[in-house]
Amino acid sequence: MNQVQRKDVPAEHQWKLEDLFPNQQAWDKEFQEVKESLQKVRGFQGKLSDPQALKQCFELEDDISLHTERLYVYANMKHHEDTADPTYMALSDKAKKLSVEVGEALSFISPEILSLSDEQLQQFVNHPDLQFYKRSLEELIRQKQHVLSQQEEALLAQVGNLSQAPGTIFGMLNNADMKFPKIKNDDGEEVELTHGRYIQFLESRNREVRKNAFEAMYATYGKQKNTIAATLAANVTKNVFYAKVRKYPSVLEMSLFGDNIKKEVYTNLIDTIHDSLPLMHRYMELRKKLLKLDELHMYDLFVPLVEEFDMKITYDEAKKTVLDSLKPLGDDYLKVLQEGFNGRWIDIYENEGKRSGAYSWGAYGTHPYVLLNHKDNLNSMFTLTHEMGHALHSYYSDTNQPYRYAQYTIFLAEVASTLNEALLMDYMLKKSTDPKEKMYLLTYYMDQFRTTVFRQTMFAEFEKIIHEKAEAGDSLTPQELSKIYYDLNVQYYGKDMVVDKDIEMEWARIPHFYNSFYVYKYATGFSAATSFAKQILTEGQPAVDRYLGFLKSGGSDYSINILKKAGVDMSTPEPIKQAMSVFKSLLDQMEQLAK
Repeated sequence: MNQVQRKDVPAEHQWKLEDLFPNQQAWDKEFQEVKESLQKVRGFQGKLSDPQALKQCFELEDDISLHTERLYVYANMKHHEDTADPTYMALSDKAKKLSVEVGEALSFISPEILSLSDEQLQQFVNHPDLQFYKRSLEELIRQKQHVLSQQEEALLAQVGNLSQAPGTIFGMLNNADMKFPKIKNDDGEEVELTHGRYIQFLESRNREVRKNAFEAMYATYGKQKNTIAATLAANVTKNVFYAKVRKYPSVLEMSLFGDNIKKEVYTNLIDTIHDSLPLMHRYMELRKKLLKLDELHMYDLFVPLVEEFDMKITYDEAKKTVLDSLKPLGDDYLKVLQEGFNGRWIDIYENEGKRSGAYSWGAYGTHPYVLLNHKDNLNSMFTLTHEMGHALHSYYSDTNQPYRYAQYTIFLAEVASTLNEALLMDYMLKKSTDPKEKMYLLTYYMDQFRTTVFRQTMFAEFEKIIHEKAEAGDSLTPQELSKIYYDLNVQYYGKDMVVDKDIEMEWARIPHFYNSFYVYKYATGFSAATSFAKQILTEGQPAVDRYLGFLKSGGSDYSINILKKAGVDMSTPEPIKQAMSVFKSLLDQMEQLAK
């Protein structure tokens, strides 16, 4: 079946990018204006010790950044409609180059402000003309203790290229040079194992296929273990170097500093999940029972627990179900959601050359946009509510915050999208009368908990252990890395799981370990969202009001404070405990159905 050409997609299935720029001429005109504004920026260099000049410079910075963002978003979204179209490939390239140029032109601002004395900075924070920028200035002061002299910073900037080496080398090895053997698929044909096919093989009903894929995958990594261990160790060494040079107590604290998050948030997550591991072990016991296996192995984790339950859900049905499921969030939220559905915020179906996957994006001052590649199934319905969660978060932040403080952090980003999924799941479980459908939904949700909360926390714990070892001067040999990783698997999966020896090499294939201390955000975001959902469903309006307050906050305060005001205090174990209580109730329901 040939895919539809972009020109043949009906207008109502396309997003309306004219809301951002009516035509190409308008884009070109704004592009020129940004170019001209860059000339003005240079006039501020060396003058930022004067409050008036600083205020004007900040105003210009905001103006340039906003327009650059608009140009960049539009060009790239046009490019994503059909990635083979040369016109928009060129436009996207032009926007990227402008972004780099703008970044360079504005790059003197922070260092110049930071070179001022503490006394002078404090005067600026209290200066009546600079009140609007108080938060930006306080944030710069907070960072100042970790900024070095101009000469040292210049030296570190040059080391920057070197510091990317471990990640780059791993990427090359993992994506380009690793060759996996052929294994037999479900039809008995010899097929080459690849990253993409690996999970498909693990989902196979044929246990032999799963086992062979699993063993072939880790045997291949096992052959490269010395090289990959050296690469990962180099990445850890680089992190330790930066933490020492920038005077942080540890790599973990350096990684959390940007979001101003205390170490306790990280350690609470690990400790609370440890306390909840008996629930995970119970889930493994149930998995073993439902799959009718004598032994549950690591390669039995992805095989569906129930026969594929075919849920055909058209886009219109998905929209209706999403709207119904989000009623607990109140009329105002539903009104904006409906506006998004009717106002062509969404690019719905696949067409030839369209970018794959899904995202929510946009520029300040215009409503957000969502790219989908909708298929008529359950997964696509969850994708729709997930991306609209992001879109409404952006909509509320942008309409309630000035440009400078509208952007929310990655730490908060997944909360709004996952909350929508939690409400959709709750709605569907309550509505479902078919035990098979119910089991299918429960499995879907349980596996999200397993992969997003338990597994990512295990990854987070692995990162914490290997960095602490390096900081204590221990060497990270392949044997040491494998032992740490294997022991964690035994701890997380429990006695009903046969923890196969091969799994000790899994650390070698996780690209996230080169973006250190990042994965914990998946687990905290999911937990915060689950906690919000629980509060909204039990308390009603007061919880809804707090949640909408969270959506309207953007980046106007530190992430932890924004969540705390809304009733989710991530500096305590409480939200994770609430998420675990939801996991327990799902498990209870599954065990009942399995009787």
